[in-house]
Amino acid sequence: MWQAITDVPGVHVGQAQDTNALTGCTVLVFPEGAAGGVDVCGSASGTRELTTLHGWHVTPHIHAICLAGGSAFGLDAAGGVMQALEAQGIGYETRAARVPIVPAAIIYDLGIGSASRRPDVAMGYAACQAAVAGPVAEGNVGAGIGATVGKFYGMDHAMKGGVGTASAELENGVWVGALAVCNALGDVRDAATGALLAGARQAPGRMALADTARLLREGRKPDANAGSNTTLGVVATNVGLAKPQVEKLAKLAQHGLVKALSPAHTQFDGDTVFAVSTGVVSGDFTRLGIVAAELLAVALARSVMLAGSLAGVPGLGDAAVE
Repeated sequence: MWQAITDVPGVHVGQAQDTNALTGCTVLVFPEGAAGGVDVCGSASGTRELTTLHGWHVTPHIHAICLAGGSAFGLDAAGGVMQALEAQGIGYETRAARVPIVPAAIIYDLGIGSASRRPDVAMGYAACQAAVAGPVAEGNVGAGIGATVGKFYGMDHAMKGGVGTASAELENGVWVGALAVCNALGDVRDAATGALLAGARQAPGRMALADTARLLREGRKPDANAGSNTTLGVVATNVGLAKPQVEKLAKLAQHGLVKALSPAHTQFDGDTVFAVSTGVVSGDFTRLGIVAAELLAVALARSVMLAGSLAGVPGLGDAAVE
């Protein structure tokens, strides 16, 4: 298969970006609908339509998730996703029309490229139209084109973040997948070894990492411009789950951020993880949570490993061979 979240039946992904402004959006589409849940652990989140994911909400399914750059301006892209889905006849049936349910979350990428050009309705429409069940581009694409990590000392010490994805097939046709957009204040670790992969560099002209968590433990204060960060994650499975279970799956998947981000969930980050259930097969829920967290950690590592240097911000993807 594609070793991507699109390996989960019922999950399509489309991306669009502005290569001059260095901003974009990544859209996950669920043509048959999906039970959704969300967990927000960062203190600087920017979101839309999250209440539709609560167990008490009248809508049983969502139809897409829109992840975008542009800070709060980028939430406009979700409107384009709605328009594209409506044109495809996808949405929640009401008395007068089908209304697509599209939760959204954004990252802050205004510090790279052009701050005056952000994801809009047209870009969201294009990303949704491009959504397919197939390979998913990683690194400097979609919502990750303007993503950066390691901003403790400011942008001149930062490295490139991006989009990453991963999947695993369990027995009996059970699939689990994850997709991440990494735009963290802190560093990214290899969850298996604990080694730092990318993050705040000790000096602008060097690649040696400063270790953001250590600096914070020592009482050092982040640069005044180090705020406005967010890492976004989506985990998906074809195991049939009720909405409260999907919300719990999102909470369990947050452990993947804790494993891979150093540190995660700070007051300067808007870390948000979505979860979706697209199918009806049976699977052990506890196992799903463990695998989802592990896959999200892998997706985060891939998001920096495959993101090349851009706009003067160095990236590890320059030497990557896919």
